[in-house]
Parts: sequence; structure tokens; C-alpha cells
Amino acid sequence: MSSNLAGRHVRTQTSSIIATTVFFLVVALVLTGLMAHVVATMTRSANEIDDARAIRASRAAIAAFVSRLSATTTDNAVWDDAYKAIASPGAADWAYENWGKTSEDYPLYDGAIVTGPDRSSIVSAYAKGKPFQPSAFFGEAFYRQINTATDFGQAPVINFIKTETGIALIASQPIQPYQAEGELPTKLSVLSFYKQFNSDVLSTLSNEHELEGLRLAAAPEPGLLNTPITDMKGGVIGHLVWPSKAPGSAVFRQVYPFVAAAIIILVLFLAGVLLVGAAEARRLRQLAQAAIFEANHDSLSGLLNRHGLLTLLEDLEGSDLLPPRLYLVDLDGFKAVNDAWGHAVGDDLIRIVSNALIACHPEVVAVARLGGDEFALVQVGTAARQEIEETILALFAEPFKIDGRTIEVGASIGAAARDADIEALELLRRADMALYRAKENGRGRAIEYDPELDRERQRVAELETLLKNAIGNGAIEAVFQPLVSATTGVVTGLEALARWRTATGNISPEIFIPLAERCGLIDALGGHMLKTSIEHAKNWPGLALSVNVSPVQLCNPEFAAEVISLLQELDFDPRRLTLEITEGVLMTNPDQARRSIDHLKQVGIKFALDDFGCGYASIGALRQFGFDRMKIDRSLVSALDQASNGADVLKATISLATALQIPVTAEGIENIRQAAVLREAGCDQLQGYLIGKPMSALDITSLLHEQAA
Repeated sequence: MSSNLAGRHVRTQTSSIIATTVFFLVVALVLTGLMAHVVATMTRSANEIDDARAIRASRAAIAAFVSRLSATTTDNAVWDDAYKAIASPGAADWAYENWGKTSEDYPLYDGAIVTGPDRSSIVSAYAKGKPFQPSAFFGEAFYRQINTATDFGQAPVINFIKTETGIALIASQPIQPYQAEGELPTKLSVLSFYKQFNSDVLSTLSNEHELEGLRLAAAPEPGLLNTPITDMKGGVIGHLVWPSKAPGSAVFRQVYPFVAAAIIILVLFLAGVLLVGAAEARRLRQLAQAAIFEANHDSLSGLLNRHGLLTLLEDLEGSDLLPPRLYLVDLDGFKAVNDAWGHAVGDDLIRIVSNALIACHPEVVAVARLGGDEFALVQVGTAARQEIEETILALFAEPFKIDGRTIEVGASIGAAARDADIEALELLRRADMALYRAKENGRGRAIEYDPELDRERQRVAELETLLKNAIGNGAIEAVFQPLVSATTGVVTGLEALARWRTATGNISPEIFIPLAERCGLIDALGGHMLKTSIEHAKNWPGLALSVNVSPVQLCNPEFAAEVISLLQELDFDPRRLTLEITEGVLMTNPDQARRSIDHLKQVGIKFALDDFGCGYASIGALRQFGFDRMKIDRSLVSALDQASNGADVLKATISLATALQIPVTAEGIENIRQAAVLREAGCDQLQGYLIGKPMSALDITSLLHEQAA
């Protein structure tokens, strides 16, 4: 009786379970059908809406491309100076200097053509900075283009033209004055700019208008969206094509796992009672495995961490495999990625680079992330070090694409081979030493560890100690080089220069000043030089004092206050002091540099831009920072004796300063001819070995007495 009851109870329970299972399956199938219908409708609608948006964006991209070239053409064609110059005998040279030369690397156009009033003569035609034949490049369409650009005040005529290398956008407009004064000629010369529809333009339009995969095709391609490109006759000469983003399909892919998960959860729920024990045991086992994994792996990339790397190297030590070689890879420019795009994009880049490094070479048996943007690769095998390094560097030859952004980073590599008698930590230290040297040598370098690196590091450490002591005991002296008036030859100022004399010989400023910047002693060195120079200059009333300032000093928020405090302590007139800075400070931290300069100029201190002409200082920078003087780099002066156009370049540079109302000092003058050319060009102050070599304070005093006598 009891067995029957038990049997019935079991059967009842079984029936209940079966009924419940069938019920849930039916419900699940109904819900699945409804969800499938909703998802399919959403997928199709979202795809159609986004495709329509993309086609509008492609037309907007073409319109933006046309608008940029049109505006550029108007800016250059409606120009009084251009109108006068093109009518002069030197029209071709003027056109080359202002348009032809610029086409070599100018982003807004690839070529510039000037045609005469008769529309058939070519005054100037340059593509990428080199002469070319428009008729051969564009065909007869070029002359149809310029013949339509005839009237004063007419907007640019702009059309797409099929060229011998592809498709180009060309804009033509008569060269005319901004406002007509008097009667203009019936026919005007025409300026034409063209921009090739190349991969760079497509990449720009792709990024600006969210058209990923945008490219140029001769005809529409199946499965791709397209927009036609027409010429001046309305004929189609090409198509912009790109793949549909299909956001609806992406949404479906996101929704699908949840639908599948719901079905799986239902099945698991029905079988859950029977599998609780096994699932719990599996969960505990997975937790243990996860704890071990987390202890040895980086959470962001999934690669080994430092502990995992050292453990692996120790395991390899006792194996029969070949001794491993360790490569440390540091990303160049990663901080700029975080600063520009945020840490989320930086994390995505780390993941992409991690995956690329894992698969970079068959002999790379492990990859680790040591923190930030530093990775380690372990090679076991016979492949040459150069082969592995070239493979790694090749990963960074092309930009990375992350969420429509084009991100460029490089890599520096330090390598070290494991000897039989070194431990894992020592191998890591050696690779790190090599990496440090690779980054010092510039981006994209690979250096293998050499014992000389340790010896050099020791020498640098010893030199740092000597430098610190030299600053403290005054062993670094100030010498002074005269600055004379170009017209009278009278000494009007002195530039203070640092000299370090030791028992074993003199150490060049080109060595100890960069060393002071790297090891944090530049503020102490700069303060010592400024104080010493002012103490000597107090004995030479009426003379200006120039002192060089490191960009590191000027970017120190306390620098301005320290200089003012020192001037007050030594009772020195701030108006006699000029601080010379190089243009590096304008790029490293321009905001802090501007604050320091403004603060010091308020008390009367002047600023000179040193080494002008050897870097990238712009006219805007000269105006923005309000320099009181410009010092022409000695390379421009020495070019007077080396280059045929050296005098022209030098005169142009001085004319620029004169136009900005900035006095000019020329340094590095070594002969009378150089001095004469500079004096004639408008340079008001001269400096160099012809004028006077750097002298001690005592020699300067004697020189001033002789001048006074």
C-alpha cells in the first residue's frame, strides 16, 4: 500500500514536473515568437533609418569638401596683392612662391594653376610643389572649366574632373581685387586650385561624417551604399561606396544573447534541483581558478602581470628549452591618447595592442602587461632578435581604429638575453635598462642590453653628484660675451654664459645643462647663474644683462616669484635684465610660460626669443608672447658664407622682425662681411667672436675701461 502511495506520489510529482516543463516550454516558445517578431521589425527599421542617414551624410561630406576648396580659392583669388602681382612681369615667380610652392604639403589643395586672360596660356602650374601640364592631367575638361570663370565678383566655378590618376575637385575663379577701382580688363587671369580625391581626403570625410570604410569606386558595388560623383556635364565619373553600419543587426546581436539566455535559464531552472550539487562544486572550483588567474594576470588585458611574468621566467629556468629572450615594449604617445580621448579609449587601445602582441610571432610564448603602457614578451626559439623586433614594430606601422577614431602610437623596445647565471629579476632589469636607452634615442627604436649601459648609468650618476656639488660650491662660473650696437660698435649689453671647469678639463654646457634638466637640478643651476651674473653686472652700470632660461625653469610656477625676490635682494634694476628663452617653452607648457612671462614683464624684465630660425616658432607665437627682442640663430649667419641665398633668407628674417617691431640681435658673427650684411639688413645688435669671445668678469671690466678711455 505504501509502495503504491509512494509510486503514485512519484508519478504525481513526475507528472507535475512534466506538466510544468511543458507549460514553461509553451510559454517560452510564445515569448520567443513575440520577441523574434519585435526584434526583426526593429532590426529592419533601424537599418533602413541609418542607411538613409548615411546617404545624407555622404552628400554632406561631398558638399563640405566642395565648400572648403571653394572658400580657399576665393581667399586667394579675391586678393589685391595677387591681382597686382599676376599683372606684373614677375607673375610666374610670385604665383610659385604663394601658391605653387605651398602645394607641396598644403592640406587644402594639391595643385595650383594660373592661366592668362586669353585662357590658353599657362602662367604657372604646380602639383605637389612640382611643375605639371594641366591639359595632360585633366584633359579638355580643364579648359571648359576655366572658360566658365570669367566675371569679376563671380563665385568659384567648382567641378569634379576625371584625371589620369583618379578623380579631382577643381575650383576656378578670376584673380581680382577685393573692390574694383576704375575699369577692370574685360578678361582676367584665372586661379584654379585642385584637390585629388585620395585616401587622405576619404579618411577625413569618413571621420568627419561617420562613414567608416568610405572609399572611391568606378561603379556601385553590390551590398554597399553609394553616392554618385558627377562632372560638370552631369555625367557620373565615380561613386563613393561604404558598408552599411546596420545598427539594427547590431541591436539584434545584442538582444539575441538575452533571448538565448532566457531559454537556457528556463532549461536550467527545470534541471536545477538535480544539478545544484554539481553546480556548487563547479562554482567553487571556478572561484579557485579565478583567484589563481587574477594573482598572475592583468585585469584589463588578460595578459600576465609582473608576478606572472617572473613566475614564468623562473619556470623556464629549470626547463630543457632554449634560454628565453625578454623584450620590453613601451608605447610612444600613449599618454596623449588618454589626454585627448579619455581613459576608456586608452583601455580599448591597450586591449587591441595586447591581442596583437600575443599573435605577433610563433616563438613568442608569453606576453605580459607590466603596468600603464608597458608590455613584456618572452621569446623561446632560434629566431634572430632583429626579426622579433621588426615584427613588433610592424604592428604599429599603421594607425589603430577605435570607435571611428584614428589613433597613432609607436613603440620603443628593450631586449635582453638570459644567461645561465642570472635570475628573472635581473633579466627584467636589463631589459628595462635597454628600453630606457631606446626611449632616450627617440621613438620607434629597439636596443639590446649591453653592460656598457650599466657603466654609462654609473657615470651619469657620478656626473650628477659632481654637478650638484659644483652648483653648491660655486664651481660653475659665469662668463660674459659682449653685445654691441651695430651702428656705433659700443658695448650695450652682456650675455651671461655658464662654464664648468674641472681638474680633468672643461665640461660643455651642451652636456651639463640637459643633465641638470633631467635630474631636477636646473632650478638650482639657473638660480645660481642668475645670482652670480647680477652680482657682477652691478659693477657695470648702464649695461643690459642677458641670461638664458631653461624651458623647465619657466614652466615652474614659482619661477617668477623667485626671480623678483632675487632682484629685490640684490637691489638690481629689473629693466636692465633680459631673459633669453628658446621656442621649446612655447610648446611644452605655453599657458604656464605665458603666466610667468607676464608676471616678470610687469616689473620691467624683458624677454628675448633665442635661436630664432632653427626651429618652428610662428609669427603667432611672436605676437602672443610679446617678445622684446629676437636673436637670430648662428646657423643663419654662417649660411652667409655657405649658401647662395643665405643673405636673402637672413634679410627676410630680419624684415619679419622689423615688421613686428621687434629689435634683432645676431649671434655667431665671425667675420667683417657677416657684420656688414647684418648691419645693412637692419640688425641693431651684434654678438660673436668677431665682436668678443666670452670673457671673465675681470676681462669685461678691463674692456669697458678701454672703451671708456
